[in-house]
Amino acid sequence: MKENKCRLMVIDDESIVCKRLKQIMEKSGYEVAVFIDGTRAIEELSKKSYDVIVTDLRMDGMDGMKILESAKEINPESKVIMLTGFADMETVREAFRKGVFDVISKPVEIDTIKQAIARAEKEILQPTY
Repeated sequence: MKENKCRLMVIDDESIVCKRLKQIMEKSGYEVAVFIDGTRAIEELSKKSYDVIVTDLRMDGMDGMKILESAKEINPESKVIMLTGFADMETVREAFRKGVFDVISKPVEIDTIKQAIARAEKEILQPTY
């Protein structure tokens, strides 16, 4: 029988954010992998596909923009949702040019992130052309 769970990856250098999102999204029926290191997350993406990737924009090491670029290169169908506490309009525009699905400002309301993930999942299951 085919597994129909949406595969979700969360990347944030604040482990509390990862832990909280993992708990909440698993309760909602998602398969969730979390990473506090962008480089390790990209290594994982090259081994296993994820439907939705939620990443922080500003992190030590690899930032969210680089993760967005790499994720889209590895799997163009994946939907990337970016979280940021520092969104200036130019960065947001650049993210959309590079194919981000949504940009959500921190502090993140759980309902907002759940709705964004649900919209991304719906688009994956019923793509619009």
